[in-house]
Amino acid sequence: MAAKAPSRAIKLFGTTVTDSKGRVLRAGPLSAVLDNGQLRYIRVNDTEVLRAIAFLVRDENWGTFAPEISNLKVKQGKTGFRVSYRARCADAKRALTYDAEITADAVDGLKFSATATPETDFLTNRTGFVVLHPLAGVAGQPVKVMHVDGRSVKSRFPKIVNPVQPFYDIHALSHEIAPGNWAICRMEGDSFEMEDHRNWTDASFKTYVRPLAEPWPYTLPAGKPFEQAVSLTFTRKLPKPKARGGGRKVAVTIGRGAGIMPRIGVGVPAEEADNAISAADALKAAGLQQLVCQIDCRRGDATALCRRYKQLGDAVGAGVVLEVILTGTESPEAELARVGGQAKVAGLQPIAVAVSPAADLKAVLPGSAGPKVPPLADIYKVARAAFPGVRLGGGMFSYFTELNRKRPPVELLDYVTHTNSPIVHAADDISVMETLEALPYVIASTRTFIGKKTPYWVGPTSIAARDNPYGAATAANPDNQRICLADRDPRHRGLFGAAWTLGYMAAFARGGVEAITMAAATGPRGLLYRPTDTPQPYFDDVKRGFYPLYHVMAGLAAAAGKRQLAADSSAPTKVAGLAYSDSAGPVLWLANLTGDAQTVQVKGFAAGPVTMSVIDEGSFTAATNRQDFLGKLFKKAKKLSGSIALRPYAVARIAAAV
Repeated sequence: MAAKAPSRAIKLFGTTVTDSKGRVLRAGPLSAVLDNGQLRYIRVNDTEVLRAIAFLVRDENWGTFAPEISNLKVKQGKTGFRVSYRARCADAKRALTYDAEITADAVDGLKFSATATPETDFLTNRTGFVVLHPLAGVAGQPVKVMHVDGRSVKSRFPKIVNPVQPFYDIHALSHEIAPGNWAICRMEGDSFEMEDHRNWTDASFKTYVRPLAEPWPYTLPAGKPFEQAVSLTFTRKLPKPKARGGGRKVAVTIGRGAGIMPRIGVGVPAEEADNAISAADALKAAGLQQLVCQIDCRRGDATALCRRYKQLGDAVGAGVVLEVILTGTESPEAELARVGGQAKVAGLQPIAVAVSPAADLKAVLPGSAGPKVPPLADIYKVARAAFPGVRLGGGMFSYFTELNRKRPPVELLDYVTHTNSPIVHAADDISVMETLEALPYVIASTRTFIGKKTPYWVGPTSIAARDNPYGAATAANPDNQRICLADRDPRHRGLFGAAWTLGYMAAFARGGVEAITMAAATGPRGLLYRPTDTPQPYFDDVKRGFYPLYHVMAGLAAAAGKRQLAADSSAPTKVAGLAYSDSAGPVLWLANLTGDAQTVQVKGFAAGPVTMSVIDEGSFTAATNRQDFLGKLFKKAKKLSGSIALRPYAVARIAAAV
C-alpha cells in the first residue's frame, strides 16, 4: 500500500500541531497584533514602535509556560480597542493565574495591565512583563532612560551587541519615532532592567522585570496577588492613519562580488556516528567539506569513537573537525594528551581541533562568579602540543551569548567559533524567523573583538538546541510541539526548516565567515531521516527520506570557494537571498521566510535562459524522496521574465543556463 500523502501542515512544519495566529487591532494610526495574549508589532502607521509587550511566566530552568487563556474578550471600536482575558500557567508542581486588560486609543496611547495570583507557592526565575524594542530605527539611536529614583539620563541603544545589561533600574524608556515625536514606554509594579536580546539572536532589546542581581529562582507565595502594567504614550499628536495597501513585490538584486563562499559542514554527535556511517553515500553526494565531530572526555575512552569518525570522514570524503570537551577533573595536559593519543591510535588526522572546558558549556549570568577553570590561553597552548600542525579553534560550543561574555585570546587561535539556537526565548514561527534579523549584528559584534583577519566559523546550528547552557538539559519534545530549548523541533523536517536554514546560511555567508556547519548528519537534527523515539509524521510511513534542508546544504556545499555576489532584498524579513558566480554566470538562492505567498522580482541576470528549481508544497514529496532532486530539475532551461511566485516557506535556486 502506498504511503499516505503528507498534509500541508506536515510539508510546511513537520507537525500537525498548529501555531497561534494573531489578530490585528487598530486605534487610529496605532496598531498591534494580538497573539496568544501578547501584543506584537506595535506600530504607528508603517513605523514599528515596539516589537512586543507580554506577561511571561518562567520556571526555574528559564522554561516559558504556554498560558491557557480563557474568557477572552476583544472589542474593536472606531477609534480604539479593548482586550481582557484570564490566563493560567501550571505544571505538576505549581500554578498561577493572571487577569489581563489592554486598552488603546489614538489620543491616550496604549496600556497593558495584569494582576497575578499564585495558586500555589510558585518557584520561578522570572514572572512579569517583558517589553521588546525593535532593531530597525532603534539600534544605535538615542534613548532617554527614566530611572526608578526619578533621574532621567540621555543615552543610546547599543549598536554593537552588549554582553551585559545596557540599562538598570528602569521606570520608562523614550525613543524618537518621527522628528520631534518620542514614544514613552512606562513600566510599573517592579524594578525593570534591559538586556541586549541580540546575544541570543532575538531581534530586539528586552526590558524585563526583576533585576538579575536579585536572587533567583525565587518563590511567589501562594494566594498573594501582585500587579504590573506597561503603557505607551507619545509626546506629540499621532498622524492620521495611512491607507492600507495591498501586497508589494519583493525585489532581489544581484550585485558585484562580495567575498568567497564558505565551506559547508554538518555536525556529527557521538551518538550519531554509526548512523552517519550507514548514511555515508548520501552524505558524500551532498559534497560536504567538513564533519564537526564531538569528543566528550566525560564519556571515557574515545579510541573507538575516533575510529568511527575516521571511517566516516574517509567514506564521505570530508575533513574531520574535532570538538573536544575537557572534564576539568584532570589537568588539560593529561586530558588532551590522552585524546591526541587516542586519535593517533585510531589513525584519525583531523583537519582542525577546537577545545572547551565542560564548565564553559553552562552560561554565567552577568554579575555571577564564573567556574574555576584553567585559563584558556593555557588550554590552547596544551592543545597545540597534543595536535601538532592541526588548525586550532576556540570560542564557545554554546551560543554567541557565551562567546560575547567570555572572549578568548584570539592571538592563540586559527579560528573562532560559536553556534546559535533560535528557540532560546520563544519558539513560535514568527519569533524563530525573526532571529535572522539579529545575525548581522552578531557578526559585526564578533568582529569587534576577534578582528577582521581572524577566520570565523559558526555551528553546528539548527532550529533545535543541541545543548541548554541555561538549565539542566534541553527540553523533551515527544509531541512535535514548538518548545523553547528543545532537543528536537518538527519544523526542521519541513519547508520551514529549509527556509530558515537558507536564511541563516545567507546571513553568515554575507558576513564573511570561513565555514558554516549546520544541523547533524542523522537523527532529530539530521539532514537525513532515521527512525527516532518520537514520531516523525510522513517520514515514519515511507521509512526513508531527505529533509528539504538536505538540498539547501548540498547546493551550497557545491558553491564553496566560489566568488560570492551581493544579493540585496528589498524586504529581507520576507525573502532572503544568497548569490554567487558559477562558470555560466550568477546563481541565486531565494527563501520565502513567511507563511504567505511572496512575489519576487529578480534583477541582475543577463538576457538568456536560466534553470530554476523550487522546493515547495508541490515538490515536497519529490524532494524528500530524491537525492538528486535539484540536479534533475536544473536540466530544464527557460527565459526569466517578470516575477517569481514563491509559496509559503519555499526555497528556489535560479542559475544562468550553460
